[in-house]
Amino acid sequence: MELRRRALELLQLVDPAGKTAATRALFDAGRWTIDPEAMLPEPPGLPGRPTRPALVPPKEVPTRSPFTLEGRAALLHSIAHIEFNAINLALDAVWRFAGMPEDFYRDWLRVAAEESLHFTLLREHLKTLGHDYGDFAAHDGLWTMTARTAHDIVARMALVPRTLEARGLDATPPLQAKLGKAGDARAVAILDVILRDEIGHVAIGNRWYRFACERAGLDPVAIYPGLVERYAAPKLRPPFNDAARRAAGFSEDEIAYLTRAA
Repeated sequence: MELRRRALELLQLVDPAGKTAATRALFDAGRWTIDPEAMLPEPPGLPGRPTRPALVPPKEVPTRSPFTLEGRAALLHSIAHIEFNAINLALDAVWRFAGMPEDFYRDWLRVAAEESLHFTLLREHLKTLGHDYGDFAAHDGLWTMTARTAHDIVARMALVPRTLEARGLDATPPLQAKLGKAGDARAVAILDVILRDEIGHVAIGNRWYRFACERAGLDPVAIYPGLVERYAAPKLRPPFNDAARRAAGFSEDEIAYLTRAA
């Protein structure tokens, strides 16, 4: 099968269980061709997703305490929703951007497969708390930025994996501490897996951001603030997980910029 066309098919799948299983199966198969030059037409209705959860503005998603069962379920649901969106954005990168090296498409398929695992682990745990994916309202910030940057691979790599997704590197350790205090050892263990893999995902974003900048004759550090402003990326706030960001390939200049901007 041709990888980019199959990724577009998977992106259109609505059922979360079917999408995650098919994405992981595609990655595990490893038997595909890649046509980097194919210009694939965009079908309507991307991405495929279920009718629930209801999508509301970010400020309308209530903050929940992890120290109640309902609050912990809502918190884990919000993380599961991020992971489901991350599957979609990785599949979108595979099909959308023509003319990249074949490793680009392999990298983003790997990301989609690992995000599928994360979503599955969180959904299984959520069910043990008496809930399922779709039971709580969620916001669409991650996919909104994915859509805004659909025409520009430099902006996409800058603002989705290495800005919005990189926030997970900062947010996960404090979240693990709260869940640990709440006695949810399983959630803490799942977040260990997610943090480990997300370092690699952000590193992939950094790799291809720099590649795209170099190809276009752009300075990746110098142009970043302008991209943040142009696409209205959310302001990042400390604390920053500098160790995880360094492991994901952020330079000292980029880490220093975060501190100044915050």
